[in-house]
Formats: sequence, C-alpha cells, structure tokens
Amino acid sequence: MLKECRQALRITTEAYDGELCSLMMAGAKDLKIAGVRIPGSVVFSETESGSQSVWEDRSSLKDALVIRAILTYVRAHFGSPNDYERLKESYNTQKVQLMHASDYTDYDGGDSE
Repeated sequence: MLKECRQALRITTEAYDGELCSLMMAGAKDLKIAGVRIPGSVVFSETESGSQSVWEDRSSLKDALVIRAILTYVRAHFGSPNDYERLKESYNTQKVQLMHASDYTDYDGGDSE
C-alpha cells in the first residue's frame, strides 16, 4: 500500500515514508471511528538500517474501495495541496458511501429493541 501511496502522490523517494505511513494509519482509523469495517489491516513497521529509517509495509488490506478512500485521505493531508477542499470533500463522500454500504458495516438495518 505504501508503494501505491507514493504513486498517487507522484513521489519517487522514500524520504516521506514515515509521514505517509502515519497518514495512512490515520485515514484507516478515521474510517473505523465512522463505523466502517476494514477488511484486513494497515500496519507499517520502522527499522533502522545504518543511519536511515526503513519502513516495511505489512498491510493485509486488499479492498479497492477502502484503499482508495485512505489514499484520498493521504492526498488531502500530505503537505499543503492546492485542492485540499476538493480532496477533503471527495474523502468525506467516499467515507459516507462506505458507512452506508452493508458490506462495510455491522449494521443490519433492524431495530435494536
């Protein structure tokens, strides 16, 4: 998923991997807080190689819609994009769609009584 994130942002260096990993985990957490069940996990680990940090993507997330939402979250929050409002609105729309899709929530539509 880290590779896809770099591609989405048109980044060719690994220099921002720590920030990107943090943003991807924050996007996944935001979806979970909204009640979206994420099939798989978003996990990254940092190791030291000499004087450089190396990030390993150990994510098991494969769902295209959830990945797209997380990548949109990252694009909106990485740096200071000129189209922040558009990206934020796009992410919020994706999140709402996932929140209302029965495949992504535990809500069964029945009464709780």
